Amino acid sequence: MTHGTALTTALAYFQASAAKDIDHAMSFLADEIVCDAPAGRIQGAVGYRAFLESFSKLLKHSELVASFGDDHEAILLYDNDTVPVPSAPSAGHFTVVDGRITHIRFIFDRVPYEAAARAAQAAN
Repeated sequence: MTHGTALTTALAYFQASAAKDIDHAMSFLADEIVCDAPAGRIQGAVGYRAFLESFSKLLKHSELVASFGDDHEAILLYDNDTVPVPSAPSAGHFTVVDGRITHIRFIFDRVPYEAAARAAQAAN
């Protein structure tokens, strides 16, 4: 694993969000944070907080697999254990400016989540 300022910031954010410490996780983000995720774009800290709070209700555990970064960008690969999906390999690309995360791009497979939602709906 390589280390840099962006990587240090991204890892601190990851640890806080994995611990479901929303306030601490938000402290690493710029007010104008932009997040691109499979479900669409989220702009601004208020919208991102809502996204993070919602996801934290589903998250049981998150395990870091690998991390790489320099002074401006970082990539984290991790595996999320969530209520609907027990293993969801995911990646995040983080851009950091002046010590704050300004952009995050999350990549993960939505198919297992969609299948779990269909199964839950069929059970009701």
